[in-house]
Order: sequence, then C-alpha cells, then structure tokens
Amino acid sequence: MSRLVIVSNRVTVPEPGQPQPPGGLAVAVHAALKSRPGLWFGWSGKVDDGAAVEPQTVQRDNVTYVVTDLSTADFQEYYNGFANRVLWPILHYRVDLAEFNRSDLTGYLRVNGLFADHLSKLLKPDDVIWVHDYHLIPLARELRSRGFDNPIGFYLHIPCPPADLLFTIPKQEQSIGALSHYDLVGFQTENDRNNYGRYLAMTGAHQGRDGTSYALDGRVVRIGAFPVGIETKDYAATAVTAVDSHFTREFKESLQGRKLVVGVDRLDYSKGIVHRVEGYRHFLETAPDWRNRVTYLQVTPKSRSDIPEYNDMSDDVNRLVGSVNGEFGEAAWTPIRYVNRSYPRTALAGIFRVAAAALVTPLRDGMNLVAKEYVASQDGEDPGVLILSQFAGAAAELDTALIVNPHETEGMAQAMRVALEMPLDERQARFKVMFERISRNDIDRWAETFLAKLSETRRSFLIGQLRSLFT
Repeated sequence: MSRLVIVSNRVTVPEPGQPQPPGGLAVAVHAALKSRPGLWFGWSGKVDDGAAVEPQTVQRDNVTYVVTDLSTADFQEYYNGFANRVLWPILHYRVDLAEFNRSDLTGYLRVNGLFADHLSKLLKPDDVIWVHDYHLIPLARELRSRGFDNPIGFYLHIPCPPADLLFTIPKQEQSIGALSHYDLVGFQTENDRNNYGRYLAMTGAHQGRDGTSYALDGRVVRIGAFPVGIETKDYAATAVTAVDSHFTREFKESLQGRKLVVGVDRLDYSKGIVHRVEGYRHFLETAPDWRNRVTYLQVTPKSRSDIPEYNDMSDDVNRLVGSVNGEFGEAAWTPIRYVNRSYPRTALAGIFRVAAAALVTPLRDGMNLVAKEYVASQDGEDPGVLILSQFAGAAAELDTALIVNPHETEGMAQAMRVALEMPLDERQARFKVMFERISRNDIDRWAETFLAKLSETRRSFLIGQLRSLFT
C-alpha cells in the first residue's frame, strides 16, 4: 500500500495515549490515515528566528509527524498576511476586507517553497500526497518544479467564490491559479466546484468531455465536490454519555427549566455572530411571551487576536451582547450568555444534547461541521431544531433544517420562534432525514471517496500519456 503524505498549515502532534487534537481538519486527516501508513507534515505552530531550524519528527502509531517552525517574517507575511488578509476574506466573498501587500505574497510563496524543500527530503516515489487548505495552494507547483511526479490532491475546506471574485486576488495566477498543478482538487459543494471550473475556463483551460477535467498549459486537473463529514456514530455516542456528566447536569440546572438556544463559532466575521445576536434581539422584541423562558448561549473562542479587524469585531459583539442583556435582562435571567473560551468535545456534545435549537448562521462557510455535530448529538425521540444559514455548505445536505438568510433579521427571529414551538412529530421527521445523511456521508466515507477519485484520476492521466505516445 502506498504511503499517504498529508500536508497542512498546522500540525498538532498528539501526546502519547491522548486523544487526537480537536478540530475539523485534524479529525479529517486522522480519518484518512486511520488504516494506512502515513506522514503528516506542516507548521508546528511555533515561531523561531534561529538560523536553519530543521523539522522535528515524532512517531505516533502508524503516523509519522514532521513539523517545522516558522520565522517571525514568515508567520507575519505568509500566515497573518497573504493567507488571512487576502485569501481568507476574498474566498469568503469579502473583497472589501482584503488588504494586499506585495511582501506578504512574497512570504506566502516563500513558505510554500520552504515546505516543498523540506518535503523533498521526505518523499518516496510511490507516495500519495494530499494537501489541505488555502495556505498551501502553490505547493503542488513547487513540488512539480522540483521534479516530483507523485499523485497530488488538494482539498479546499473553505468556500470558493465565483470567478469574478477570484480574479480580484492580486497576482491570482500565483495563488488560486496554481491549483491547476494538482491532479485532483476537491471542494465542499457543487457550487464551489462549478465556480472554480468557470475560473479555469476564463483562464483559457479546455474542459474535457467528462465536465470535470480541464487541460491548461500541458497539465490536466480534475475538480470535484466532496462534502466533508464528521464521526457521526462516535459523536452520537459521546452525546449519550455526556448528557449524564456532572458538567451537563450542572449546566442544565443553571437554565432553571428555560429552553436553550446555542451557537458555537470561532470569532470571525464570516460566522455572522453580530447578525445572529440582532436576530435574537428582534425575537425578544416581537415575542415577549418568550422572555425569561429562553436562554441563548454563544460559545465563541477568540482567534487571530493579533489582527486588528478581529479585535474590533470582538468589541462590537461584546457591546451588542451587553446592549441586549441590558435591555431585556432581569435579576434572575440573562438573555445571552457569551463565552470566549473553547470546550472539549464531550462538553459541547452535552450542551448540544440539551439545546432546543442551534443557530448555525454564517454569512459564508465552506461546510460548517457544528451543524452536523448538533444533529448527531440529538435524542431522536425528542430532537432539537437546527436553524441553518443558506450560505453554509452544510445546507446542501441538511435541507430539512430551518434554512434562513442571516442578513434578514426578521426571518431569523421568526425561525427562532418556529424552532422553539415546533411540534414533536415535525422535529422528529426533520431530524431523521438529516441524521441518515450525516451517517451515510461520514468522515471515513469522505476520505475514502476523495482518495479513490485521486487514484482514478492519476490512472486516467497516465493512460492518456501512454496513448499520446502512440497516436
């Protein structure tokens, strides 16, 4: 069996005997490496300006972890700069928030070259390489320029906007255009895939008869939709256990019989947290009979706190939450509980199990696994209701949720009331459809499907090369 080499921006090496680190990408990578030998390479998360820092190697079971530090300049230009101040906003449809600096692009390309240099010393001829996310888009081009002809796949975990927006990326051919150097590029939804297909066509690529392959400058790239899943059965089992934990019992008692509406998001402008709080404010304004009968818990760990926009957004959310609590709160009831910290998986599963409704209402999201985790956590006999943004990739699969436009404050408020007052038989019917889908398309199936398609794509490409020699 060929070795699988995973490359991602950040790699957290698990401690011996400890569970895998939390996070959608970590869960996805471990699913891919579960039944085959593999190597996982990426940034250690540390910044070190020492000369010639060499990668460190750690073995855990069947996986070899290789991590490298970055210099301060690399971190600022590659990560904080081009990746998170250009690619992240534009790929989330927020061209207005993009800030381009030529040195940041230089750093972005430099770090991708650095990763390729380190990988060059580790790769074997029969390795299958799978690169993850927007930080490392140019990596295949860097590896190809160093003579590597291995099968290389790429997966974009965040959205891919229409071609017109992709062309707003400064020097777009050096970043998003470099995806054409992969054998297979995976996206979360068919819409994302089609957006990139139109971009390729506008750059002069020739679309193959299968509709998913594009030829450009002597290369062939196939694109496809591979919606990422979760460990559905494991998450459901965790929720069953968690509901009887001390944490969950104490939390449930603190609600004093009130219904719970929950939101769990990293602090980011793409998540629509301000819009959600405004929707909840309108709900309390227009449904006074629900005051003091419902509590909204928003769990929002802070992120990228060294980027000014994120600090400004944190201040905005804090002010808005304070305003709502000041307007509607009572001595014995706080309408919104706003928590800036993360919770372990077991605790979140318990919270989800207790919640009568979940607000998963991003302004734009590649998938949003919180939506699937909430569904997996529910008691099928008495399930809660998922309120889901039409702009989350998960909406394509979880279409029996209450689908909302997060920009419509009145619609958001109405959805909250509908969710809290929905009859049991309707809640059960909606839940059943969603749970069956996330059970069928779980994280293992996602990894298997992508890798099988990568193998098929590479085989087709090699056969095509052989035919060209004799025609």
